[in-house]
Amino acid sequence: MSQKYLIRRDTPSWIFQVWLTFGLAVIGCAVGIWNMPSEDLDRAFVAIGYFFCLFAAFTLAKMTRDNRDERIDTNGWVMTVWVGFGVAIALTAWGLIRMKIGGWEKGYMVVAWMFLVSSVFTLAKTVRDKQEADLMDGAIDIQGSPEAAASLQS
Repeated sequence: MSQKYLIRRDTPSWIFQVWLTFGLAVIGCAVGIWNMPSEDLDRAFVAIGYFFCLFAAFTLAKMTRDNRDERIDTNGWVMTVWVGFGVAIALTAWGLIRMKIGGWEKGYMVVAWMFLVSSVFTLAKTVRDKQEADLMDGAIDIQGSPEAAASLQS
């Protein structure tokens, strides 16, 4: 008798919503930077800060997910990732606070920035879930056993 295994997958509507949210966050940040009533150097600083936060958030999400079951990264790497994320957030916040722009412009930039960071974590989780489900599905199809699928997760 053949056994059936349930592999949890995100729905297409959820995947669409996650990518749409990430796209809107990127567009919101780009529009805010482009239209910011400030000097070019300030706009460049904010753009670099946003990219720094974007990549630091992706790195933090990956490191956290990699170490969810057992620690595979060294303590030095874990500390580097957390410090990098903290520095990215702190420097971007410092840059936004010191800018000589109106309160509503600062508010818009902060909200767009936080929207970007939060959507990065959701996108990273969605992409990783799909990749893990595809690995499990492929292992069960090829090997025919959940043990083989579990060995791919390690």
